[in-house]
This record gives sequence, C-alpha cells and structure tokens, in this order.
Amino acid sequence: MLRFLTAGESHGPMLSLIIEGLPANIPVDIGKINKELAARQKGYGRGGRMAIEKDQAEIVSGVRFGLSIGSPLCILMKNKDWENWLEDMSVLGAKTKNRELIKPRPGHADLTGLWKYDLDEARNILERASARETAARVAAGAVASCLLDELGIKTGSHVRALGSVEIDAGISVPVSEMNTLARASELSCVDKDAEEKMRAQIDKAKKEGDTLGGIVEVAAEGVMPGLGSHVHWDRRLDGRLAQAVMSIPAFKGVGIGEASYGALHPGSMVHDEIEPMGKGFIRRKSNNAGGLEGGMTNGERLVVRGCMKPIPTLMKPLCSVDLSTGAAVQAAAERSDTTAVPAAAVVAEAMVRWVLAQAVLEKFACDNMNDLKASAEQYKQRIIKGGFAPCMWSE
Repeated sequence: MLRFLTAGESHGPMLSLIIEGLPANIPVDIGKINKELAARQKGYGRGGRMAIEKDQAEIVSGVRFGLSIGSPLCILMKNKDWENWLEDMSVLGAKTKNRELIKPRPGHADLTGLWKYDLDEARNILERASARETAARVAAGAVASCLLDELGIKTGSHVRALGSVEIDAGISVPVSEMNTLARASELSCVDKDAEEKMRAQIDKAKKEGDTLGGIVEVAAEGVMPGLGSHVHWDRRLDGRLAQAVMSIPAFKGVGIGEASYGALHPGSMVHDEIEPMGKGFIRRKSNNAGGLEGGMTNGERLVVRGCMKPIPTLMKPLCSVDLSTGAAVQAAAERSDTTAVPAAAVVAEAMVRWVLAQAVLEKFACDNMNDLKASAEQYKQRIIKGGFAPCMWSE
C-alpha cells in the first residue's frame, strides 16, 4: 500500500516526509521535487515567511543512483526560520511565554485544538495546523508524479477564481500546457484579464487588513479507465480525491467536473453522451462528469476543483477572547498571507497526483516499475482488443 507520513512544526527545525510502498526502479527527480516546492512558495499576495524560506528537498533514504529501491523513501526540508525560534520552539528546553497564543483566531484550529489536547494556549496547535506542513505534501506529490510520468499520466493546476474574480468560463487549456502557463503567472492564472482584476482585489484586501480565498482546478490526462471502484464506498475514487483535497488547510469544498452545473440542470443537459469514433473506439461528447463515473475513472480528462476559504489570520483581527483573563479582545495576528490560493493550486495538484498513484498501484500491484508498465500495457491491449476502447488510446 502506498502511503506517506509527514512530521514537523511550522517554526521547528524541519519538515520530514516518509513514503512507504513506492515500487523500485522509479526515476526520482530531485529537480522536479524542488521545482514544485518553489512553485508552492510563489504567488502575489504571499507574506513575509516566503521571503525567508527557500525550500530544498534532501533525500536521505529509499533512492540510489536516482532510482527508487523499494524501501521507505525519506525526504527532509529544513526551516530557515527555525533560527529565529530556537528558544520558543526548543525541543527539550524550558517553556517560554514569549510567543504564547492566548487570543485564538476565528476560522483557525486554535481554540478547538486547545480544548481537544488539554492545553492552556494554542501555540502547539498553530504549529502543526499551519499550512507550512503542505510543503511536505508537495514533495510527496512530486514523487508520485515521477511514477505517473512513466505511465504517460500528466497533471496540471491553475486558479479559477480569487476573491470575486473568475476566469473566462470559455477558456480551456490542455494539461500539457497548463503548468507552463500557470507557473508563468504570479497568480497561477491562465486568463490575463482576470489576473489583473485578481491583483487589484489582493491590493485592496491587503490595504484593509483582510484576506481572500478562491477556487483552484486540478486536471489530469492520460488516466486509464477503471481506477477506483464502485463496489465499496471507500474505494470510490471521487470520494478519495475529495477527501485528499479537503484535507488541505482552509479548503471547505471539492467538486468533480462540472459539479455545480450538474446540480442545477436536468440530466439531459448534464450526462456525457457516448458516440462511436470508428475502428473500435468511442468518446464522450462532453465531460461534465470530470472523468469519473460510478467512482471510477472513465478515460476522459480528470477535473477536480477545490474551494479555499480566506486565511483566518487577519492583520485587522476579528473579535476573540483572551484565554488568560476571559476578556473580549482582538484575535492574534501571526505573520501571514493576504491570499495563498496560487500556492494552494500546487498543493491540490500534489494531493491529486498522490491519490492517482495510489489507485494505479492498487490496480496494477507490482513491486517494480518495469512490471507495473507491462501490466498497464497488457490492460490497455485487453480493452482495445475487446472493442469500444476510450478515445485516449485511439492514436
């Protein structure tokens, strides 16, 4: 079973990632991992922390001569800001009161986590609930993409909406070009007109001490049909993708394909009709389902959208309570971003990559990449020979 575990606090010495279940002989590209980590740190509207950190992955196990070896893969990412927190985040030193968090922020894990873990202040909650942890997830997603690349599965991500500004609904970008266009934009936006309006909204929010959320989209092409399953609730791939994306801090909603459109229109306008292409191949006339039907991939472009709420740390804080006195106060104002939606697109893509890699290994259970590729090819040929294969294999 492919799985990963992360450890580390926002202002601790480092983040660590352990991946278990990765087949042997996968080319693990450290350049790809660091490129994704850099993409996560960029974006108009980011705060001061991103000027400090320059995330670099250090692989310490599970890879030899650039190839995975089948054993657990461990990656470390040092926190440069740690040197400013040596006393207040000391592993074994005495507790300080310098940076206690006793004014919980509405919308954050501060207060609920304090209750759950029987604490008198919320610093320990903030440190782990922080989106800093997502750097390790991006590294995991980059490793997963090394596996997916070998099977011809490509992913991309971009920002569909930020604040009240949405991109032109008519814009459609091939996955092969999506990251090139999105990463060239400070807002991961493929619509130049919308990007300028988003930038203006960020400037306004920053001036007012406010924050902005938005909607990100992740797409994948080359995904073979039949990943996931309809037979049990926890094997449905749409549900697993939704859980993975919803687990990202500040995400409050996930849709597959044209989810909102489908909820508001009759079936005759929603379901993707099937038509023959000749020579034993078929295709869909549309892709409102976003590449998933019955909890399984159907060979069409996979589309996952996530809704991110505004960051809960406001420079013009909301009302809260001082936990040491019970008095009404303004919430704590930790260093933060005006918006992190562009970075969230990178994180969401990492999580989609991870779930796809898991699903691939569940369907083609193999201990090494050569056997995995052979099994996937055999599956492809079996469907083609049976007739009515998806158009993704028509070339």
